[in-house]
Amino acid sequence: MGTAIETTVADARERILAASYDLFLFRGVRAVGVNEIISTACVAKATFYTHFPSKEDLILAFLERRKQLFTIGYLAAESERRGTTPREQLLAIFEIFDEWFHTPDFTGCPYINALLEAGSGHPVGAASLAYLNDARSAVEEAAIAIGLDEPHEFAQCWMILLQGSVVAGLGTDPNAARRTKKLGEQLITLHTPAA
Repeated sequence: MGTAIETTVADARERILAASYDLFLFRGVRAVGVNEIISTACVAKATFYTHFPSKEDLILAFLERRKQLFTIGYLAAESERRGTTPREQLLAIFEIFDEWFHTPDFTGCPYINALLEAGSGHPVGAASLAYLNDARSAVEEAAIAIGLDEPHEFAQCWMILLQGSVVAGLGTDPNAARRTKKLGEQLITLHTPAA
């Protein structure tokens, strides 16, 4: 009997996360209300608040799920599949972004979107900044593995390219990742030590 109750509790939490995932992804974290999530997930209000004491708690869980599903489960895995060296893996990100930008449901980066919606002083904005800083650290590690000069500076510039391509891809240029890949190649060359 205890297992059935635990399964029901886990199912309700999962339904809330699954319902909010698509809503937050396609409409942003600010535009979606708790009542809509409760209705979409088919749970009682008390059940929602048992699992997520606030909407903010749910948004943080959404951001973590997005990291696991997209960043680690897809983007990192796919760049490793496409490239055998850290350099190839970094450049593969732009190819993956290009494909992503051309999907009909592309809505930009939820971390950038949440940061812009909440601001850096809000816990949701701070979580988004932490995610972006983790991504920058991974790029810096790749730069060190490649043997680039000034790996921290390189990683900062690389993140500007990535984030800028996402914003341009969403707004003015769906081919932004293709164009930005060329800048990425030049940035690698710029930071490659002279022979």
